[in-house]
Amino acid sequence: MEFSRFVAIGDSQTEGMCDEVAPDMYRGWADRLADQLAAHNPAVRYANLAIRGKNTRNTLNEQLEPALALKPDLVAAPLGMNDVIGRADLDVVHSDLEQIYDALADSGATVIVSTFPDIAQINPLGRLFESRLFEINDIMRGFARRHEFVLVDLFAAPILRDRRSWSTDRLHASSLGHERFAAGAAHALGLPGADPEWGRPLDLVGDPHPIRRTADDARWLVEFFSPWIVRKLRGRSLGDGRTPKRPELTAIATPISHPRVSSTSAASLNAANVGEARA
Repeated sequence: MEFSRFVAIGDSQTEGMCDEVAPDMYRGWADRLADQLAAHNPAVRYANLAIRGKNTRNTLNEQLEPALALKPDLVAAPLGMNDVIGRADLDVVHSDLEQIYDALADSGATVIVSTFPDIAQINPLGRLFESRLFEINDIMRGFARRHEFVLVDLFAAPILRDRRSWSTDRLHASSLGHERFAAGAAHALGLPGADPEWGRPLDLVGDPHPIRRTADDARWLVEFFSPWIVRKLRGRSLGDGRTPKRPELTAIATPISHPRVSSTSAASLNAANVGEARA
């Protein structure tokens, strides 16, 4: 199938966090998939409305209507991970997802969703929300079956249980992880030349010494987890005041602009974000 109007919605994963191409400018799996679509159809146009820190309710209230107004024939909408980490009521999340996915299905667009990788082996605190991750994955599979969405099964991909697929914050994919997610989406869509073994494991390397692993985990708690907790307690998000990096459908070759922050919140955001983890 050839697509001409591709729109991505969601959070930091789809914005492309940690797949950095310039200071505070990110590529990400959706941009990489757009490149592959353009290789088959140079006329395809692409918009990315995803913003870091957004949860499912934010996506419903802020992104769904603008996305539908663009009349996409392909939508990327893997949602829910921030709700899992933020300990939102998953029954409420399911209801919000139902509104989003019913509307997208009614639009006639092809919709890409995903399961989420089990990062318990990556993130020192991953096991604290592992059961919730399993639950959101079951929810994603259910919506995929119900609406015949395109499902990218990241949970089943061995490469995404490898620390090399993750950035230093252990919450966002590395450039390699984003590239593999895009490859999985291309294969799920049936794009010509897509890699059927996109999730295969990397060559094994030796495990770090237990003392080094413990030290790395302690450093992560100080550099990334503690600031994240402080930010959540203050009710802040790194998405506050930001606008989408690619709000309109444009040709794939069009450079991605710097995500803007409103002038009223820029100063407070800069002060709050010093030393904080990306989220």
